[in-house]
Amino acid sequence: METARVQSVASTCTSKEDIPSDFIRPENEQPGITTVGSTDFEIPVIEINDSDEERLAKVIAKASSEIGFFQVTNHGIPRDVIDNLQRAGKEFFELPVQEKEEYSKLPGSLEGYGTALQKESEGKENIKGWVDHLFHRVWPPHVINHRFWPKNPQSYREATEEYTKQLRGVADKLFRCMSIGLGLEANELKDGAGGENLEYMMKINYYPPCPRPDLALGVPAHTDMSTLTLLVPNEVPGLQICKDGSWYNVDYVPDAIVVHIGDQIEIMSNGKYKAVLHRTTVDKHRTRISWPVFLEPPADFTVGPIPKLINDENPAKYKSKKYRDYAYCKLNKLPQ
Repeated sequence: METARVQSVASTCTSKEDIPSDFIRPENEQPGITTVGSTDFEIPVIEINDSDEERLAKVIAKASSEIGFFQVTNHGIPRDVIDNLQRAGKEFFELPVQEKEEYSKLPGSLEGYGTALQKESEGKENIKGWVDHLFHRVWPPHVINHRFWPKNPQSYREATEEYTKQLRGVADKLFRCMSIGLGLEANELKDGAGGENLEYMMKINYYPPCPRPDLALGVPAHTDMSTLTLLVPNEVPGLQICKDGSWYNVDYVPDAIVVHIGDQIEIMSNGKYKAVLHRTTVDKHRTRISWPVFLEPPADFTVGPIPKLINDENPAKYKSKKYRDYAYCKLNKLPQ
């Protein structure tokens, strides 16, 4: 069953091979032109159940500094926990549009349901992303607003809470290893981002079939402004990362969690770890859905390069600022 939004998009097309002009990217962004085909470039897949944390830290640090992106397997989250999360999210997006709109964003709020979220200014034009989405915080308890959590399907809350509980352990292990990989104490990187007050923001991206996937994008090129993004997709590929100016497809790895290094980790590491530039493509025949969780500092928490990583030979490359101020500048395309 397709959403009402998909039907409304389709109704504006003049043929099966057309899409509305406000979804067509400029040629230098069109995936049909800019995607690299066969390549020897390999995206790291890391087993994180290695009991040798020092060895694991080196592997994760290498991927974080060279690419800013990797996938982790043997992470300990049971398959049925991920299945339940994905089933509940898929069922929500298959509801009638008027029911989904009960969870629409409120003025000034990032949380809630929205359609065609991604818009960029290209001269006088606004180019839309081929995507619907739902945003809401899932941790810690004091920042959760259940007004934005779907009540239908009934399993949504339980499935989301259990997945969040399991994901926190994975996140903590990644923070420890990345911190050790910088020569820091295991707790320092997480503490530098807010510690136990770190906020987990879940987003469900719903990318319906697109008649011209060579012309459109689900989400345009960007880096995440969070610390880390931990993502589980469905089986439909669509994620791409940029390496040395070229765009590469990310293969779907069953049972893996996709890890993006975000802006705040790049800042705290003083550029040692790289925020990955990425985008999402869409499929002509299949619906792609992804569940990223963004690990964000509290709004009033100040993030900057960790002092131990700064010296005369390696001066600070980034300003220290409150996360809310960083986010405001990024969202409004202002200098940092």
